[in-house]
Amino acid sequence: MSKTYTREYWEGVLSGLKLEGRHFIDGAYRPSSSGTTFTRIRPMDGRAGPELARGNAADVDAAVAAARATFESGIWRKKDPMAKKRIMLRWAELIRAHGEELAMLETLDVGKPVMASLTVDVRLCADGIQFYGEMIDKMYDEIAPTGPNARALVRKVPIGVVGAITPWNYPMIIDAWKLGPAIAAGNSVLLKPAEQSSLSALRLAELASEAGLPAGVFNVVTGYGEETGKPLALHMDVDMIAFTGSTEVGKLIMGYAAQSNVKRVALELGGKSPLVVFEDADLDAAASAAAWGCFYNSGETCHASTRLIVQRSVQEKLIAKIEAVTRSDITLKHPLDPSAQIGALIEEEHMNKVLSMIAAGEKEGARRAFGAERVLSETGGYYVSPGVFVDMTNDMSLARQEIFGPVLAAIPFDTEEEALKIANDTIYGLAGAVFTKDMDRAHRFSEAIHAGTVWINTYDMSNFATPFGGFKQSGFGRDRSVHAIDKYCDYKTIWQQFG
Repeated sequence: MSKTYTREYWEGVLSGLKLEGRHFIDGAYRPSSSGTTFTRIRPMDGRAGPELARGNAADVDAAVAAARATFESGIWRKKDPMAKKRIMLRWAELIRAHGEELAMLETLDVGKPVMASLTVDVRLCADGIQFYGEMIDKMYDEIAPTGPNARALVRKVPIGVVGAITPWNYPMIIDAWKLGPAIAAGNSVLLKPAEQSSLSALRLAELASEAGLPAGVFNVVTGYGEETGKPLALHMDVDMIAFTGSTEVGKLIMGYAAQSNVKRVALELGGKSPLVVFEDADLDAAASAAAWGCFYNSGETCHASTRLIVQRSVQEKLIAKIEAVTRSDITLKHPLDPSAQIGALIEEEHMNKVLSMIAAGEKEGARRAFGAERVLSETGGYYVSPGVFVDMTNDMSLARQEIFGPVLAAIPFDTEEEALKIANDTIYGLAGAVFTKDMDRAHRFSEAIHAGTVWINTYDMSNFATPFGGFKQSGFGRDRSVHAIDKYCDYKTIWQQFG
């Protein structure tokens, strides 16, 4: 990147930021129907942030009505594929052109380092919209085999109105995972972002409109889950809910779908991912992967490698290497500092939850190797340092519960069979990894781990060509890749009989 960024530069961006907090419905910003708002507290410094429209069922009704009218009109789903593709690609380019603004909105909301927001989150959001835009003119229907007197056309058609409910840890990235394939398939979407992270979603909707996306195709309603997410999931005119968030809320979403119109549901939920290290592994590579895999984004990652399952003979050496990587490379600083690698946790309530889970783990006998303490309290923000606990067993709370903070639980093993049993002893199945120089064991082990993604001698490597999602209580359905399009479509058979 040719530009030199400083904290002063980013403070200038922040001071000139346009903060829009109204809903985006039918191509325009509008206040909540009740006129009420709520205020977000900035994670980086604990100061009051912008006011946002506090949505309710009436706002959801208005947005669903706009989405339904646009879908039924066919103005988007029937548009020439090349024309739709050009709009999606223009939208991706506008995201890139407004990258600094979007990065600051993201950091203001969630407290992650602004350079990470710019170089990772904005980039992957734009790439996701582009990826699915490029697919629009490459989605073919099929002719099924029949006898000579019939022709059977199998068409892939959009579902209709999609409700997308997204989390606060990677708002722009996960928004793109939902919006890209849903809109490319021809659906209309109502996005309900987490109440903690609505600013970038609202700006994305405005940029989509500027790119030429017809009014009503992409709507955003902000507010609390009980007041907006629940009415959306229960809505009788919503055909599908695509949800990313906790397993607990995912179960509620399934119930709401059953109570209403049996709408389609896709869920990407929690994780407690194992990173298994055998004694023959490259310990430097394993230490770097374990540290970054767990501590990146302050541990607020659903597939974070929060369980380090390490062969007993190398445990002490590996923990020392993880500490060295953490102290030298994973700098925790104010999010506007360009050298920051990790920043604040999302809010005070969540920070206190992480600290209470740490305290509970220590009472159970987990031993702190380093870190996992509140830091930078003088800023007013919500910061917890990366840390590792050792002398653990897999039945301890830190090894079983999704902490969503920068805390790594180290669990020793002696045999391959024991390692596999520990790795799979969880209600989750989102991701995992194995580090070993024995490729027979690597492939045997990666096949045996019950998870949607398993890495060999690396962690958290992916691109849009690979699907992402989980097994077990980590949910079902896949984001990313060409396969994500399928869940936003129905298959329709048209049979023609001759003579």
